[in-house]
Amino acid sequence: MGYEKFNKLKSTSVPLPIENIDTDQIIPARFLKATERIGFGDNLFRDWRYNPDNSPKKEFVLNNDTYNGKILVGGKNFGSGSSREHAAWAIYDYGFRCVISSFFADIFRGNCLNIGVLPVQVSPEFLDKIFNSVFENPKTELIVNLKNQNVSIPSLCISESFNINKYKKENMLNGYDDIDYLMNIKDSIIEFAKNTPL
Repeated sequence: MGYEKFNKLKSTSVPLPIENIDTDQIIPARFLKATERIGFGDNLFRDWRYNPDNSPKKEFVLNNDTYNGKILVGGKNFGSGSSREHAAWAIYDYGFRCVISSFFADIFRGNCLNIGVLPVQVSPEFLDKIFNSVFENPKTELIVNLKNQNVSIPSLCISESFNINKYKKENMLNGYDDIDYLMNIKDSIIEFAKNTPL
């Protein structure tokens, strides 16, 4: 199952300056029964977004109309905890296409890359500049350029590069998951198999 191609994303962002956000906070365990990737966005940060009576918590950023966009900006050590891939599903299903932080848990990073969410790791100093810019002006736009591997704050005329696995980068540029990638090189695989002795 492929996903939307990612090349360059220009968007406002949602700031969540909390460190050590783990996967159970991103999507609580009680919502992991489904096996398809749809519907998880409704319960993204469920316990932070809603009171026990299901009324929205006005102070939580996802319930604040001031902030919106396809980029989620989180604090250091985003996605720690259990390896549940549903956390990445929830972020994608909610509508985010990129998460920016100064550090990601490795498994969470891999889960995001597998389903079309780009995890962009920047320096703590650059992350602070993003937060400050967005809090000062919620309409601040960020540009995430996957091909050039950089993220910029045009209003400040500053940018920073980020690293990404070459294979995952090519998959995201083409909107491929691992199966799509294999199907795309199917002829090469068949040819290799024909010419390789058992």
